[in-house]
Amino acid sequence: MIKITFPDGSVREYESGVTGLQIAESISSRLAQDVLACGVNGETVELNRPITADASIQLYKWDDPEAKHAFWHTSAHLMAEAMQELWPGTQFGIGPAIENGFYYDVMPPEGVSISESDFVLIEKKMQELVTRKEALVRNDISKADALQFFAEHGQTYKNELIEELEDGHITTYTQGQYTDLCRGPHLMTTAPIKAVKVMAVSSAYWRGDEKRPQMTRVYGISFPKKKMLDEYLQLLEEAKRRDHRKIGKEMELFMFSELVGKGLPLWLPKGTALRLRLEDFLKKIQKRFGYQQVMTPHIGSKNLYVTSGHYAKYGKDSFQPIQTPEEGEEYMLKPMNCPHHCAIFAWKPRSHKELPLRLAEFGTVYRYEQSGELHGLTRVRGFTQDDAHIFCRPDQVKDEFLRVMDIIMIIFDALKFDKFEAQISLRDKVNRSKYIGSEENWDKAEQAIIEACQEKGLPAVIEYGEAAFYGPKLDFMVKDALGRRWQLGTIQVDYNLPERFNLEYTGADNQKHRPVMIHRAPFGSMERFVAVLIEHTAGHFPLWLMPDQVAILPISDKFNDYAEEVRRQLDEADVRVILDDRSEKIGRKIRDNEMKHIPYLLIVGEKEAAEGTVAVRKQGEGDQGSMKIADFAKKINDEVAEMVKKY
Repeated sequence: MIKITFPDGSVREYESGVTGLQIAESISSRLAQDVLACGVNGETVELNRPITADASIQLYKWDDPEAKHAFWHTSAHLMAEAMQELWPGTQFGIGPAIENGFYYDVMPPEGVSISESDFVLIEKKMQELVTRKEALVRNDISKADALQFFAEHGQTYKNELIEELEDGHITTYTQGQYTDLCRGPHLMTTAPIKAVKVMAVSSAYWRGDEKRPQMTRVYGISFPKKKMLDEYLQLLEEAKRRDHRKIGKEMELFMFSELVGKGLPLWLPKGTALRLRLEDFLKKIQKRFGYQQVMTPHIGSKNLYVTSGHYAKYGKDSFQPIQTPEEGEEYMLKPMNCPHHCAIFAWKPRSHKELPLRLAEFGTVYRYEQSGELHGLTRVRGFTQDDAHIFCRPDQVKDEFLRVMDIIMIIFDALKFDKFEAQISLRDKVNRSKYIGSEENWDKAEQAIIEACQEKGLPAVIEYGEAAFYGPKLDFMVKDALGRRWQLGTIQVDYNLPERFNLEYTGADNQKHRPVMIHRAPFGSMERFVAVLIEHTAGHFPLWLMPDQVAILPISDKFNDYAEEVRRQLDEADVRVILDDRSEKIGRKIRDNEMKHIPYLLIVGEKEAAEGTVAVRKQGEGDQGSMKIADFAKKINDEVAEMVKKY
């Protein structure tokens, strides 16, 4: 008999060799119908995998990320099986589950080009295969046998992967006539896959290397119910409506130019105004929390990044070094702000009385992302981080964490990100060799993060083995209005850079000590944050943040002079206002300005000009009646002041 421990701490005994499915059946038949995969000692496995020793177990249903991963991983194999039947001779690369669905990189046989016109064909074949309810059979295989098997089937990309694997740790999964090199986990059979949709096709270099062959990447998604697929497709339509690239163009916030360069956003006047308000908002908060603003260059000596380790880590993904006329002198566009801040800390002797030292900067950094990975503002080659680095004593780490969490909570509240979760990333429980820093400092830092979350009442998932090599971290995952998860705020503890830069302070004992460094970025990057904010709000920003708060729409040209007077008075009252004096019908003006997401539209005609009023129309709510110009200006300013007062 073996002991099985459940998430609630309860323990049951089962015969050795029991499976996750049998355990689910012992609890309830309904659970056995719903469960898709199980976790055994933290590893996700198939429900029919025998458990032969005492273990902790979790049973995963559709709503669990682990279940979705197994479901979509199996669906990727199903799609590969379909393409193998449709186009014999297809070579397969990799086919992972991703955040929403799955993809497979394939090399179709000569003369075949997979395009959107083939999507329905692939879907029908997948649906046909599902009716066979094929079991997924896991097999351990020797390296020699694996190489021979995939060579016989013409799978050169698989053999390249096998060559890098250690003998004795290679497995395959087979369903029907399709066999794939894979570690798993999977569903037991393809039967639960009730609805499939091929979503997109693109090109992808083999293993992300531009010098390697270009493969065809086919994306898909699947669900256990057709209703779920229908709801997902509706969600996608809403996501298209909220796409930050579309809304950014409509609101004239930002643009890209091939002439300027791929992945280098140009902020237009309205977008710049919005971005600067966000920066000012955070700067005011940071001032209250004791931060000092610094500014550093966009470039740095290559030796700076060699010292920090960023050249080794980001060298391939960075723009290549800049050669100067002086022999042997090289500079780089900076991939990170932290080395510059370390240099600021080191420029003079530091005392324990100066700590914590909090240095903040809206610093622009550059990384060479591949063209195929660029996406609007969310994936760019030049972006500005709301960076800050806190240099403190080990005993100050917890308090600094609490203070940073306060800043993040203020931002989330102000911008209505009310659904979020936190992840605490700690060291691997067993393998400590990949981490630097003393056990004592790590223990203090990890405990400080855990206690900080407990004190704030912040539910957090602990992930062992996910810490950076230089220290533990806390990440904030925000859900937007469509339920999509975005990582925005992050707080990281770092023992590495103070060591690399030989940073020191004189303690109360008059001895030299090494500070702990905390990295934090509540927004993450201004570009990505603005993109998420656009899609979360569908462009309907809080009034204090809107580039244009009011648009004045004269009914006809003869009221343009009065409209200009309204504009002047509102402008003097610090209301952000534009005048639409085009010779267009009023209905067209209303539609056009609503498309720009302007919160208030003021209609002016003969009656308004005679009475010194404006007819107020509010975005999404329609007509609000007439108001005196001064009263309307006060209404706007009071609404903004209320927010400013709160934060």
